[in-house]
Amino acid sequence: MHDGDVVVIGGGYAGVRLAKRLDGIARVTLVDRKEVFFHRIASLRAGVHPEWTQTPFIPYDRLMSEGRVVVGKAVGVDTAERQVLLATGERLPYDVVVIATGADYPEPARFTGTTTDEAAKSFAAHQQQVAFADHVLVVGGGPSGVELSAEIRLARPDARVTLAHSGPALLDSTGSARAGRRARAWLESHDVEVRLDSFMSPGNDFGTYRDARGDIIDADLSFWATGTTPSTLWLRLAGHGDWLNGAGHVKVDRMLRVEGLLDVFAVGDVNDVKELKITPAAIAQADIAAHNIRTYLRSSGKHRGEPRFYRPIRRTPLIVPFGPADGVTVLPVPGGQTAVLGSRATTLAKAKTLMTPYMRRQLGYTAA
Repeated sequence: MHDGDVVVIGGGYAGVRLAKRLDGIARVTLVDRKEVFFHRIASLRAGVHPEWTQTPFIPYDRLMSEGRVVVGKAVGVDTAERQVLLATGERLPYDVVVIATGADYPEPARFTGTTTDEAAKSFAAHQQQVAFADHVLVVGGGPSGVELSAEIRLARPDARVTLAHSGPALLDSTGSARAGRRARAWLESHDVEVRLDSFMSPGNDFGTYRDARGDIIDADLSFWATGTTPSTLWLRLAGHGDWLNGAGHVKVDRMLRVEGLLDVFAVGDVNDVKELKITPAAIAQADIAAHNIRTYLRSSGKHRGEPRFYRPIRRTPLIVPFGPADGVTVLPVPGGQTAVLGSRATTLAKAKTLMTPYMRRQLGYTAA
């Protein structure tokens, strides 16, 4: 017996987790513009190393045993008729709708196009550019910028690589100065030039970049790892700008419902929960939302439960690989402190496989 129709808009980490949790409990429809799941965690390596080109792509076909996946673009949510409108004109009825459209990432951590072939061609183009560049500039000293700089350095030991960061220390979002020092030491020991307090912008001439002091950097290839943008423009265009805060995130209450609505939820990078927008947080939100959706759907039945509040993850492990065999892990410990672990722990937890076996299992495939 199914308790209602649930439409999940967005097939990223939060969306697939929630769809899988509700499969068989409700009639689940997962809507995504891509034909496959995109394992973004593996995308930086895929943008540099040809042997990783296909790794981020995992089919959706084994995700659910009863639910379905619709490849398409959502362009509206009709809350009066309780329907999701697709770009094709198709309307999907819902009892509950979940917005899980995530965030837009800079390349190469982006699924370009809608098909695997289109995205793979984009990865191949980045790989070619990296392979022939004399000087690669990476802008942004957070986890993505550090990880990408390391991948490029290991792929191109003969090229000049510069990492420019606007802040005074690498990995400052982790709250661990020691982790930032370790990242900087690794990069500089591998001949990556690290420039701190360097807010970069494109220069006047092609291939030039200027920092806030007016200093010029010449580079024939650049990657910008300076943050993400929530994928909510479609909601604003659909007339739901009042659902969004000033930064474009969907405003949610403590049960992860869009403020003022009982049957519209938002999970993952797309919402305004104040925590690091990382995969473990997205998965934790999906689990709470799944419980609260079941509670809502069964509100008049004998199996009803009590909704749960989502508690933002203030302290979570953060793993930053330096290629497949090194990196740094920031691990919260009791007392408000953090432990910083090195290559062995980081390699086992993430660096070697980039969590690909785990995500393949989540989508019903073998780890290999």
